[in-house]
Amino acid sequence: MSISRRTIQAAFFATSLLIGGAVMAQKPASSPVKNIVLVHGAFADGSSWNKIIPLLQAKEFHVTSVAIPLTSSADDVAATKRAIAAQAGPVILVGHSYGGVVITEAGNDSKVAGLVYVAAFAPDAAQSITDISKSFPKPIGLDKLAPLSDGFLLLSPEGIEGMLFFESISRDSFHCSR
Repeated sequence: MSISRRTIQAAFFATSLLIGGAVMAQKPASSPVKNIVLVHGAFADGSSWNKIIPLLQAKEFHVTSVAIPLTSSADDVAATKRAIAAQAGPVILVGHSYGGVVITEAGNDSKVAGLVYVAAFAPDAAQSITDISKSFPKPIGLDKLAPLSDGFLLLSPEGIEGMLFFESISRDSFHCSR
């Protein structure tokens, strides 16, 4: 039996979250935290958490995966704050990659009991993702972005295939028109 790297990462994340080892405390929660809000990174969507959600639900957590619109940082934070507001009780915010930038800003909400950064950017106050990423190599596939006339970007099929998260998608379930 072979265990994929993604399964090991999911199990590690769930275990870390459940024992609190990866949580950066905001303030002590007055009641047990049972709400977890997940925020995906750029070039992904809420389904990127599909292996994590059942693991957390099995531990009786209420889990929400935010579909941030990726139209602007302000829009992404606003979508996350709406998800926080919809929770009954304290919340743990979890961000992956660019989602770390989003949870840092949205984490100032009084309902947020802690932040978890999963291979995520963790900016200081007033630090942008551009500031943080200057010292890192350009992401794979970034050269495959094509600007559209309305200001949005389109990632080409070659760019999609080259992205790091592609390993989590079965080639049998993936189709990309050329």
